[in-house]
Amino acid sequence: MSRSNAATTAASMISPRHYIALTKPKVVALIVFTAVVGMFLAVPGWPDPVRLIAGSVGIWLAAASAAAINHLLDARIDARMARTRHRPLPRGQLSERQVLLFACALGLAAMVVLLWWVNALTAWLTLASLIGYAIVYTAYLKRATPQNIVIGGAAGAAPPLLGWTAMTGELHGHAFILFLIIFLWTPPHFWALAIYRREDYAAVNVPMLPVTHGADFTRWQILYYTILLFLITLMPWLAGMSGLFYLAGAVVLGLGFLWYAWRLLKPPSEQFAMVVFNYSIIYLMALFAFLLIDHYLPRVGVVAPTQTLLQFEPVPPVAG
Repeated sequence: MSRSNAATTAASMISPRHYIALTKPKVVALIVFTAVVGMFLAVPGWPDPVRLIAGSVGIWLAAASAAAINHLLDARIDARMARTRHRPLPRGQLSERQVLLFACALGLAAMVVLLWWVNALTAWLTLASLIGYAIVYTAYLKRATPQNIVIGGAAGAAPPLLGWTAMTGELHGHAFILFLIIFLWTPPHFWALAIYRREDYAAVNVPMLPVTHGADFTRWQILYYTILLFLITLMPWLAGMSGLFYLAGAVVLGLGFLWYAWRLLKPPSEQFAMVVFNYSIIYLMALFAFLLIDHYLPRVGVVAPTQTLLQFEPVPPVAG
């Protein structure tokens, strides 16, 4: 077969689903959901529809761009891991050049949407989050330290804060509470997966905590972080953000997470780590759903601003 015929055949095999796979649709959907909740919580009534749509699209484009860059930088180790070897790059369904162009196009589109229809603060914070995940975490931290998830989790925790700034154009302590929730949720979420995929990570020399410190140590770390997470999820009520509906939901969901984390210390099977991983996803979705629903319920059980244990003031946007 000639080179031109081979290129034609390869091009004909490229499918939109290969590009969709690069964006990690399920992960990005959760990211956008938490960002949208941040948008609704940022205002007392209903958010501006233009900013709501533009902010959601812009954050989705940026998250999809970061995911595609992650595919590009991890292509070699993805090819050697059972969980990732069927991704488009390891299977030769797309070239590195195609993935790079796709990622750049998504990132550029994200910046245009956010700068034109939202605000500069959200655009630059989103860009910082993209670089933090796609470059700082994927290219460096992931391969450099077992605390990769903890440090790199700051980028992944940004979406609700981005949603908040999309509506208000300023930073606020309440937005940082949402940031903290996801920041503390990230280690137990990913470490549960890393325990289950420990051999995969060891084979490609990625120093995930279960590889460097062992599964038992990691299980205790999951429990510690889950306890911290449980305490932090009380902050929306303590700060007067949310009422008793959210508080009840957060306590029930948190106790469930604590039970799973405790049970993981002596798991009934090797697959139990994946049970914890899957619950953590349901947990975060449900927790933010409680936040959203509570925001529009009658103000029952909300701590009055003068009585809150935690006082927050907005940080004005930087001029320019």
